[in-house]
Amino acid sequence: MDARRTTVRDMRRANRSVLLTRIWLDGPLSRQELGQTTALSLASVSNLVGEMIDEGIVEEAGSVESDGGRPRVLLRVAPGYGYLVGADVGETRVQVELFDLAMTALAKAEYPIAAAEPDPDDVAAHLLHGLAAVIEQAGVDPAAVLGFGVAVSGTVERTADAVVHAQTLRWDGVPLGAMLRAGTDIPVHVDNGAKTLGQAEMWFGAGRGTRHAVIALVGSGVGACVVADGVSYRGAHSSAGEWGHTTIVYGGRRCRCGNLGCLEAYVGAEGVLDRFRQANRGRPVPGGDEESAFGELLRSSTRTAAKVLDETVGYLGAGVATLVNLFNPERVVLGGWAGLALGDRYLPRIREATARHALRQPYAQSSIELCQLGPDAVAMGAATLPMARLLRDGGVARDASARIMPAPRRPARRPRSRAR
Repeated sequence: MDARRTTVRDMRRANRSVLLTRIWLDGPLSRQELGQTTALSLASVSNLVGEMIDEGIVEEAGSVESDGGRPRVLLRVAPGYGYLVGADVGETRVQVELFDLAMTALAKAEYPIAAAEPDPDDVAAHLLHGLAAVIEQAGVDPAAVLGFGVAVSGTVERTADAVVHAQTLRWDGVPLGAMLRAGTDIPVHVDNGAKTLGQAEMWFGAGRGTRHAVIALVGSGVGACVVADGVSYRGAHSSAGEWGHTTIVYGGRRCRCGNLGCLEAYVGAEGVLDRFRQANRGRPVPGGDEESAFGELLRSSTRTAAKVLDETVGYLGAGVATLVNLFNPERVVLGGWAGLALGDRYLPRIREATARHALRQPYAQSSIELCQLGPDAVAMGAATLPMARLLRDGGVARDASARIMPAPRRPARRPRSRAR
C-alpha cells in the first residue's frame, strides 16, 4: 500500500511539473492547449490546474475565442506568487537582481571587485549584502523569495556545499554554497555562469526553439554552455564547457589559468586589452575599468587598435568553428558583455572567420546569433535555478520560515588553499 501511494503521489507530482513548466515557459495557455501539448486528459488537466489555482501559483489571465464554442480561459503562473534572486559573480563586479515569476526585474544591486583574485569571504559578503539590499528595495517579504541563484566562474561541484574550483581566480575547493547558507535561510543554488547564461537564452532568448545549441560567454573570461537534445551537457563532474581553456595557439600567450595558448588569452577582454598594450609599446587603453577600456578600444581609430581587433575577430571565429565542428549545433549564441560588444560591431566578420575554419557541412547547418537578453542574462539565468527546482517539484507551498540573517560587514576568515 505504501509503495502504491508513493507511486501515485510521484506520478501526480510529475504531471503537475509538466503542466506548470508548459504554463511558465509557453503561457498563457488554455486547458485545451495544455491537454494537446502534454498528452494528459482534459479531466486530469482541469483537476491539477484547479489545485494549482487554489494554491495561488497559477491564475487565470483572460480568455480567447474558440471555434464556435465558449471562450477559452487562459492560464499563467502568477507573477506575485513568489520572487527569485539571481547573482552574477563576474571578474569586475558582483551583480544581484530580484525578479518576480514573470522574470520582471524589480531591484538590482552591484558591488565592484578590484582584486584580480577576489577573496571568497569578500565575495560571499557582497552576495549576502546584495540579497538583503534587493529584497529591501523591492519591498517584498523574505518569506516569498523562493531561492537565491548564484553564477560563478569555474567548476561547481553539485553538492550541498556547492564547492567551487575556479583556477583563474585561485579558488581551489571553495564551499561557496555553505558560506552563503551560513548567512541566510533562503535556499541557495550555485552554478557556473556560462551554464546559467545558457539556461536563460534557451528558455527566453536566442536559443529558444532549438534542441542542439552552444551558448558562448565572452567577458573577461570565456566559457560555453553546450545543449544536446534539449539538455545541458555537463560531463562527468560538471566541468564541460570550459571552451576558453581549449588551446588555440600551441606554446602561445600565457592564460590566467597558467597554461599557454588558451582561447581566453586571445579573445577574453583581459587578454585583448593586454595584447593591445603590448602592441602599443606598453601603453594601455585609457579607461577607469575593464569594460570602459574595452569600449574605448572598440571606438579607437588607430592602426594598432584595428590590428588587434582584426586578430581578435579571427581568433574568435576559429574558436566558434571548433564548437561547430565538435558539437554540430543548430545555433551558436554569442553572449557575455565583451561578446556582445564584439558581436554588435563585427558579427558578419565573426561569421566569415568561422566559415573559414569550420567544416562546410556543419557550418551550413548552423547559425551564429547574438544573445537576446543583454549583459544581465547571467544573473537572470542564475535566478532561474530556484525556478527550475520549483518546476521539477510541480510547485510547492512557500516556506513561511524563510528569512535573511543580517549579513556581516566582513565574514570571519576561513583557510584558503590556492591552485597551483
